[in-house]
Amino acid sequence: MNLHGRHFLKELDFTAAEWRYLIDLARELKWERAAGVAPQRLAGKSIALLFEKTSTRTRCAFEVGAHEEGAYTTYLDPANSQLGHKESIADTARVLGRMFHGIEYRGFEQQRVEELAAYAGVPVWNGLTNEWHPTQMLADQLTMLEYGGGKDLPDIKLAYVGDARSNIGHSVLVSGALLGMEVRIISPVELQPSEAVLDAATRLTATSTAELHITDDLEAVDGVDFIYTDIWVSMGEPKELWRDRLALLRPYQVNTALLRRSGNPNVKVLHCLPAYHDLNTETARQLHAATGMSEFEITDEVFNAHADTIFTQAENRMHTIKAVMVATLGDAA
Repeated sequence: MNLHGRHFLKELDFTAAEWRYLIDLARELKWERAAGVAPQRLAGKSIALLFEKTSTRTRCAFEVGAHEEGAYTTYLDPANSQLGHKESIADTARVLGRMFHGIEYRGFEQQRVEELAAYAGVPVWNGLTNEWHPTQMLADQLTMLEYGGGKDLPDIKLAYVGDARSNIGHSVLVSGALLGMEVRIISPVELQPSEAVLDAATRLTATSTAELHITDDLEAVDGVDFIYTDIWVSMGEPKELWRDRLALLRPYQVNTALLRRSGNPNVKVLHCLPAYHDLNTETARQLHAATGMSEFEITDEVFNAHADTIFTQAENRMHTIKAVMVATLGDAA
């Protein structure tokens, strides 16, 4: 599979075979790391990490992954780059593309990373935009292979519960459809995926075994292998919206009762982090002050009971991001 020179912007840009290749490559790279093998496929490469939004997992995954493969990284955030306020995206892309071999972007509208890709002349990778989060999906699907009891991805039933009109909700639906999975989106009607995203995912089912279900009924968790959730408030969202948003989503909390509804004693829980399962963060305390709740999208009990799966999912960001860089910039043979 030759993805050399390709951008990594959203799931819809790839065939099922290409996407699965990236997951399988990540499994190989994860094994190599555990075995102490270091082929240095990106030796001599320089990578720009362009962040307009803060990050823990994405930044660390790119930096560690690049370093282990022999590349150098330069981190640029709004405080030390001119992007958007003194220099256009197109001009920034043309500058960075002449200095770096690849560019990662994490920020706002999808159009921004698409414009970077149009002008950079080197591979551009989407670390998160408002609309899509493709690097997270590779990590999620690698984790499901590892914790799915031997099932291949097309045999896995996944329920995403909570706010699905989000980059995670969109990417879960589309990437699951691409891989032929059974995906159940369980969300208040007001927070279900947009019609455009649903149409795109539905088109993919014509050439895959995928089954897609969109509902507000929590009974739809029946028989699933994995229950996936994400935070209920997004970065940069006005705090004035928090009370109404949380009231709408409160019934969709991932708790012990919801896991019992699955009828699967071995059901696993996924969370892309950060998680507001207690009051040990400033944001959680602010949410508590606004709503009186002390646990939000997931209870502390469930979070800690499934911590191994969740933190493996976080670790897998590194292996899968490394796979994206190696496949598009290095020698993945």
